[in-house]
Amino acid sequence: MIVLDTHALVWWVSGDEQLSLNARKAIQAELSKDGQIMISAISAWEIAMLVAKGRLALTMDVDDWLATVASIEGASFVPVATDVAVQSVRLPGDFHSDPADRMIVALARHHSAPLVTADAKIRAYRHVKTIW
Repeated sequence: MIVLDTHALVWWVSGDEQLSLNARKAIQAELSKDGQIMISAISAWEIAMLVAKGRLALTMDVDDWLATVASIEGASFVPVATDVAVQSVRLPGDFHSDPADRMIVALARHHSAPLVTADAKIRAYRHVKTIW
């Protein structure tokens, strides 16, 4: 089981070279062993916001894009559960205040799963295992 940060999801689905080789291998390894790729529902919100603001262009309507992602075998959007939402405000140590990042990190910690992310702030946070 692995969790994808929002940008890692977009880069993976679009085949973007910004996704590191190590991240790509981790995703493929997870899929090849019938593992689970978890995506926080907050990432769907982030993607929709970026599209609405013109900061992200997708190859199709955002609803269709998200439905396509949800249909990938082994990948699933995970609703923001109450306990994960609460954990996101109780992260140990010093972590920045971005609510989406906090939710995604809390999801990874809740499931003891590594988080695929290029985000330097998250990668520097010693309380979550990351892959990049």
